[in-house]
Amino acid sequence: MDVDAVRARQRELGVPEAVEWVHETTPALLDAVRASGLEVLLAPLMVRASTTAPPPLTDARVRLMDPDDPDFARDFAVRSAVANLGFGNLGTAVGPIGPAERDAAVTPTAEGQLAFVAEAARAGFLQHVVAETDEGIVATGAVQLAPTGAEVVGVATLPSARRRGLGAAVSELLARYAQDQGSPLVFLSAESETVARVYERSGFVRIGTACIAETPS
Repeated sequence: MDVDAVRARQRELGVPEAVEWVHETTPALLDAVRASGLEVLLAPLMVRASTTAPPPLTDARVRLMDPDDPDFARDFAVRSAVANLGFGNLGTAVGPIGPAERDAAVTPTAEGQLAFVAEAARAGFLQHVVAETDEGIVATGAVQLAPTGAEVVGVATLPSARRRGLGAAVSELLARYAQDQGSPLVFLSAESETVARVYERSGFVRIGTACIAETPS
């Protein structure tokens, strides 16, 4: 692959400069992508291998988001704030950022984006999940479904709510939903080896390394 040519074409199209591949199938691509100036995340690539479920939560409720719920717009804005704060503070360590910071970060979702998410959920190819405690939504994730498989994406927990099994519970419900829809394969890319251990509690096993390259910020 001519990585520089791919990036130039992406710039022409006005899309992010990014490349993703599986290292074990194309190992030579790693040096080529790095030489082009892109940062590369080496993420454990995992598939759902069993129906192992994490211990049930006693202080939280995990649910599929219903696009026809009257509170869908509000809840989606809140879960988006949770996702942004979670990914802005990577890892699994408990931290001070919690409900107050989440509420301050909530902004209305653009009408077009909200309509797309709602229709995608109704059509069955994108589903969001949230975990709620008495402090509201504190964890979230999504699954993208296609005829050949489903990918769990965007699993995030507020730092103040970590180490309580919420990420594993969200992942479990997303994987179970995809399998109930008939998906023959459920997979994901973990942010690190530490995060991969969270997914193992929901029956995921590592099969390789996903390389995710993006323009340096």
